[in-house]
Amino acid sequence: MKAAMLRSVIRRSTTSSAATNTYFSSRGFSSESAPERKVAILGAAGGIGQPLSLLMKLNPLVSRLALYDIAGTPGVAADVSHINTRSEVKGYAADEQLGQALEGSDVVIIPAGVPRKPGMTRDDLFKINAGIVKSLCEAIAKYCPNALVNMISNPVNSTVPIAAEVFKSHGVYDEKRLFGVTTLDVVRAKTFYAGKANVNVADVNVPVIGGHAGVTILPLFSQASPQANMSDEEIKALTKRTQDGGTEVVEAKAGKGSATLSMALVKNILHGQLQLFSQQQTPLDCNLIPYVRLGKNGVEEVLGLGPLSDYEQQGLEALKPELKSSIEKGIAFVHGN
Repeated sequence: MKAAMLRSVIRRSTTSSAATNTYFSSRGFSSESAPERKVAILGAAGGIGQPLSLLMKLNPLVSRLALYDIAGTPGVAADVSHINTRSEVKGYAADEQLGQALEGSDVVIIPAGVPRKPGMTRDDLFKINAGIVKSLCEAIAKYCPNALVNMISNPVNSTVPIAAEVFKSHGVYDEKRLFGVTTLDVVRAKTFYAGKANVNVADVNVPVIGGHAGVTILPLFSQASPQANMSDEEIKALTKRTQDGGTEVVEAKAGKGSATLSMALVKNILHGQLQLFSQQQTPLDCNLIPYVRLGKNGVEEVLGLGPLSDYEQQGLEALKPELKSSIEKGIAFVHGN
């Protein structure tokens, strides 16, 4: 397994509420002082794309917001544009407009593709979403090769390698600027842990490593804060619920969607990226993404995982072959194997 690709898949956001408030309130950003930065959302008219577009419009670091989808984007763009914040919003809804949407983008977010339905696994989505991601990444390589690219489209374990291989074929691949966004697993781990430990969820932090499907999702509850006295059975149950969180939502929506509103919390990691990219600061420690330091060019350093419990070590060994298989599937798709 290529280490760079694995790192791209396992990066994830664990910004606490306190940290998020710090970014918004005490960094001194305003519409007058923040540099010009453009964000493009590919799949902006979808279930994730719409709330994400709203959240990006509210972000004071965004000066231009480009919304792209194959249909419905002008309406979403018109709606969002009425919000009285700094960014200028434009909608693009045809294939020939994709280049316009991407040109000059500093950050690209890809939630495009079909959602899961009851009975479907993320792997089932591969046949449809792989082609969508490949074509979008071809355009990114052409129109904004230096952008920070955030992959949300499932199966993330395979779509990130697809993006990497496309960028390599165009000679623009930079492992520091490609992210597999799986913030949702962290959001779930924190929420479930806080409920079981009976603590304020705003004070909870739970790092999660691995990928974004089933057993490849590994919450490290041994490193959670604040620490709670839980039995091995309770930890196993929390781990299983975190791993199956997506299925829980899909089944609850009874075929009418997947996790979309909670997934939009990707805004935390994107705000941190824009902050660093805009200010060209020194690396930011791992309170934003565990085990990774972010800097003006993306990932500056990959840190160690720290001590794992025996249960977590077993989980880590179990997820490796699953994740490797998904990575290889993405690579094979790009090369036609």
